[in-house]
Amino acid sequence: MFIATGPGRLTFQSPELWVYLLGLSVLLGIALRRVLALQNPLKDEVYMKNVAIEYVQSGVAWVRADGTVRSSNQSLADTLGSMPRDLVKREWYDLFAVQDQAQLKEAFSKMLLLGKATLQVHGRRKDGTYAGLELLMVAIHDHKMRFVGHHCLVVDRTRERVLEAKVAELTKALQQQSSAVR
Repeated sequence: MFIATGPGRLTFQSPELWVYLLGLSVLLGIALRRVLALQNPLKDEVYMKNVAIEYVQSGVAWVRADGTVRSSNQSLADTLGSMPRDLVKREWYDLFAVQDQAQLKEAFSKMLLLGKATLQVHGRRKDGTYAGLELLMVAIHDHKMRFVGHHCLVVDRTRERVLEAKVAELTKALQQQSSAVR
């Protein structure tokens, strides 16, 4: 332990040193709490955006203004029989059937004018088959109102379309049977 050897010297036994250290620790604690409080809303916002994009029931892809996929969620990748990382950096038109390209371009132009557009398209799966999709495109602009890309929100309607075709087929068969009986 230090012993006071002269006037004005702080030692471990002097109460002034302990008061000074206590004040310094309180000041640092307050500053740390303020910094953490400023960072928490940012963390929460990033977390909520990740949760919203990753765990929605439909597929989501963020497409940049140059037309390449920047990110996608697992639901969209599952619908297309792929992994999310395999969709990144692909041309967004390549996610859909070739026969839907003209319809996609028309809807894209509509989205640029109105801010969003909806259409029925066929998604191209990795194995070469197609999925019946309902696509909603939403334009995204920056703070200077420049187009920076768009979101593709996709709902897989393949099962519903198969069931509708089956119902139509059974209805037609039933009508043929009833007309044959008469």
